[in-house]
Amino acid sequence: MTTATAHQAAPEAADIQLSTLMDAAVTAIGGTQRPGQQAMAQAVETAMTGGRHLLVQAGTGTGKSLAYLVPALRHALVSRRPVVISTATIALQTQIVRKDLPYLVEALSPHLPRTPTFALLKGRANYLCRHKIDGGYPVDIDPGALFAEASADPARGGGERLGDQVRRLREWSEETDSGDRDALDDPVSDRAWRQVSVTGSQCLGGTCPMVESCFAEHSRELAREVDIVVTNHALLAIDSFDNHGIIPDHDVVVFDEAHDLTGRVTGAVTEVLSPGMLRGTVRELRGLGVAATALDDAAEELREALELAPDGRVLGDLPDRLADAVQQLRVEARTAHSDAKDAGEDGSASTAGTRKTVRANLQEIIDVCERLGAPGEDDVVSVSRSQATGRSSIQVAPLSVAAAMRGAILEDRTAVLTSATLALAGRFEPAAGEVGLGRAGRTEVDELPPGEDSGAWAGLDVGSPFAYRSQGILYTARHLPQPGREGPSPAMLDHLTDLVEASRGGALCLFSSRRGAELAAEHVRARLDLTIEVQGEDSMANLVRNFREDEDASLFGTLTLWQGVDVSGRSLRLVTIDRIPFPRPDDPLTSARQERIARHGGNGFMSVSAQHAALLLAQGAGRLIRSQEDRGMVAVLDPRLATARYGGFLREAVPPLWPTADPEVALGALRRLADS
Repeated sequence: MTTATAHQAAPEAADIQLSTLMDAAVTAIGGTQRPGQQAMAQAVETAMTGGRHLLVQAGTGTGKSLAYLVPALRHALVSRRPVVISTATIALQTQIVRKDLPYLVEALSPHLPRTPTFALLKGRANYLCRHKIDGGYPVDIDPGALFAEASADPARGGGERLGDQVRRLREWSEETDSGDRDALDDPVSDRAWRQVSVTGSQCLGGTCPMVESCFAEHSRELAREVDIVVTNHALLAIDSFDNHGIIPDHDVVVFDEAHDLTGRVTGAVTEVLSPGMLRGTVRELRGLGVAATALDDAAEELREALELAPDGRVLGDLPDRLADAVQQLRVEARTAHSDAKDAGEDGSASTAGTRKTVRANLQEIIDVCERLGAPGEDDVVSVSRSQATGRSSIQVAPLSVAAAMRGAILEDRTAVLTSATLALAGRFEPAAGEVGLGRAGRTEVDELPPGEDSGAWAGLDVGSPFAYRSQGILYTARHLPQPGREGPSPAMLDHLTDLVEASRGGALCLFSSRRGAELAAEHVRARLDLTIEVQGEDSMANLVRNFREDEDASLFGTLTLWQGVDVSGRSLRLVTIDRIPFPRPDDPLTSARQERIARHGGNGFMSVSAQHAALLLAQGAGRLIRSQEDRGMVAVLDPRLATARYGGFLREAVPPLWPTADPEVALGALRRLADS
């Protein structure tokens, strides 16, 4: 592991104590000293200075962002090397870059030898491509599709045409300074954005005629010169695995929202092969003058083979017809890749982008086919059929990313992982093992000597400043029937209505499926004269804003709301959870991971499915108490939390609210809260 050496240190920065900076930061925001925040900040500094990995569970209200940002700023100035902050969600990246860091830099600068700098770094596809806007790349849609409705924001009623969105983007490209999609005032659909952006594999790089004015290149140049680089889990992992050199060299990385780290990394390295991507590649080849008849035939054969293959995980070898189709596709894609090398060459820059895109897409197809033909020992292959389109695709995902993360990330840098939900049932070992750290961790930060080994780590739980038992109630509706596969039961829907009525709104209602949320909203709307907002009926930003501003409104939704809502005060006084959020039993990765653990004598259900459910329950229940003044109830409408053998394990993951299973006690408490 790399650490700062004495001759690298800036003495004037090293002389400044962390306690001085923390006091300045807390005083500037008008806050008070929080023991948990102080303990976390000291542990983070110890980890960064000593070159040791650290896992920190910091409950809601701790102020964990400040507790790692202040040590990170100090360490960057002392070591003269950047510190990388990696998060899972755009919302937290935006908060750090637009709110937290500007404020901290202003507060701490008088105490530092110079003003710290920072930058946000995203993948290339998040920025406008000037060369593509100028006609240097193929258009991946049929002209007729420009007249199709393609709203990114359901509030627009689905009425904006794709062509109108593209026109807006072209006009915006003339006035934007960043080219960053998140800077758009009005959102556009993913399909429209693809008309003005390119992926990393499609980019011409230094040969692009517009590289000097490239938005993505400008963002990378900024990142190479700053003290703090803010990025996301997926980009950092891909950059580390493939040595792209996107993120500047660094010796310390902080993973916030670390509970979601392995899921984001797994998603980033999962490869998919679908007939749709093949059709688009064939169309682009023909635009270069390559007939691509054999590739088109191979794509059709793959489509037919996928239609015949059963959904779900593929155990053993691929079915014969599917295996033959994949092999044929690999051969034809290689031929087309060679044919496209000089196709359409007319000496103009306009065809260079087209060739690069086509060859990048073909290489991706080749890579997936080769991996499917000889999957690794830890690869999980599955076939899935889209409920929306009815079309099938095949994907291959890693059973675990632990070894890859250990080798590419953790061996060469110090990592700090933090989240409000990291130590399930008080144990950090599962989270550490998932990312590739040694199974034998230490719970005392000061016990771990620096440089012991790259898999050694310390774990610290700094708790939460909230008095959960006096601020909230955990109500388990054990009288309700156990949830079934057919969706919400009439009894559950009626009881949910009673709860929302008793609280007179102010309810965040979380569901395991979009269909469940929609059915429940329809049921409650028909019975109560209250505002009921539903995920999908407006943009998420508008829904959350309306919910926050209207104390009597309720918001129904799925996974995004389980983890992404921060509303304090009377606007959120009731959180309902329709069922324990176990992963689907037929999920390919879940079943494969459970089987592997069972083969080694472990309990696959508890180690995988129950841990997954505990994490989401903790995240969902954590929406309720966000400040010292908050009061309310978490109502779990799944009796298994009280009756199943694993119920105790799941309850340990939830904030320690005052428990009850009596519906009359719960309804009475909500009525009193609504009247208060």
